[in-house]
Amino acid sequence: MTTTTTEVLTNKEVKKAYDVLKTVVVHTPLQYSDYLSQKYNCKVYLKREDLQEVRSFKIRGAYYAISQTSDKDRKRGVVCASAGNHAQGVAWTSSKMDIPATIFMPTTTPQQKVDQVKLFGGKNVTIKMIGDTFDEANDAANKFCSKNNQTFIAPFDDLRTMAGQGSLAVEIFDDAKANNLKIDYLFAAIGGGGLISGISTHTKAVSPQTMVVGVEPTGASSMAKAFSVGHPVNLDNVDTFVDGAAVRKVGQLTYSTCQKYVDRLVQVPEGLDSKTVLDVYSKLALVAEPAGALSIAALEVYTNQLVGKTVVCVVSGGNNDINRMHDMEERSLIYQGLQHYFLVSFPQRAGALREFINSVLNLDDDITKFEYTKKVNSGTGPVLIGVRLGQAKKLDQLLYRLNEFDPNYLNLEDNQALYRMLV
Repeated sequence: MTTTTTEVLTNKEVKKAYDVLKTVVVHTPLQYSDYLSQKYNCKVYLKREDLQEVRSFKIRGAYYAISQTSDKDRKRGVVCASAGNHAQGVAWTSSKMDIPATIFMPTTTPQQKVDQVKLFGGKNVTIKMIGDTFDEANDAANKFCSKNNQTFIAPFDDLRTMAGQGSLAVEIFDDAKANNLKIDYLFAAIGGGGLISGISTHTKAVSPQTMVVGVEPTGASSMAKAFSVGHPVNLDNVDTFVDGAAVRKVGQLTYSTCQKYVDRLVQVPEGLDSKTVLDVYSKLALVAEPAGALSIAALEVYTNQLVGKTVVCVVSGGNNDINRMHDMEERSLIYQGLQHYFLVSFPQRAGALREFINSVLNLDDDITKFEYTKKVNSGTGPVLIGVRLGQAKKLDQLLYRLNEFDPNYLNLEDNQALYRMLV
């Protein structure tokens, strides 16, 4: 890969950050997963950053970056922008150091993360909810810093933040060495690129043969976009579902470091990520947030290449809002081809629903949604109907019979505007 002349992170800085943080943060376990190892026919280890006190790796970069500022600057106050986890790291640090912190968060941030920031920061933290995306909150935070002469603690595009995040890779390879493990693949999520920059820098210094794979959600693949055009660039649209990785534009420093050290990028559909969150919760009792599960979800994409290999997945965070589980289940079912929604014209007469069930549905299908209002002076009326298939492979049979019932039916998968409005 080609690199720009922009400064890149060095392993010397990562090791310095590790020395500062080793008595501050939790040395999280490198945990073998029998379930995932059997599923993918390889040896899978999970780096459990969800077990940090703030339940994510972000505590590392936040604490180290703040620790490297002067006492005078710290006492004047620090500022950050974050969808949640970086904010919690800054809040936790501000409480430990007893300094003021102003934290800008997008209005789309899950309430659970907002509450956690308040919990960790206490009286030291002021929260400002601004903008629908991280980037809008980030712009507001930088303007606030300039106006109030305070120090901005970048969530990713800062060598100190990147070095702090990279300290977890030092733990990974120290633990691997102690257990005689040769790591073939290392998967980690990408939002703005701070985590993968720190990890890849140390990995290539101590284990250059290890394949470093950066994982992005399909709806927010800003690093892949930067790689394709040769520099960081704004995405036209961002799906904020994977809120911890929903960044419109990666940093210049993280981009340059990734160009040098990251071997591959992979995109994970939000539905597959949702399926993974639910899977590891039910099988491993592991509570991963959507961004935290990206590295595990990527194994589904890499299945054939992992056979017999030793793989590490960084579970980057566990701040999952329980209120989002229904949405995750819905996305998972749609991704698996099991959940479908249609607008269908029904005859306005007794027995029409019974006829639909008997003549259209497969025997193991279920109706999950049914909305109908009788129209006056009309022979037919529109019905919004949700169908959960017993088997995804039977969709074609269902669609054939549905077309027989109503040749003008609408499949809402083909009209996302209608889907968002009606479902």
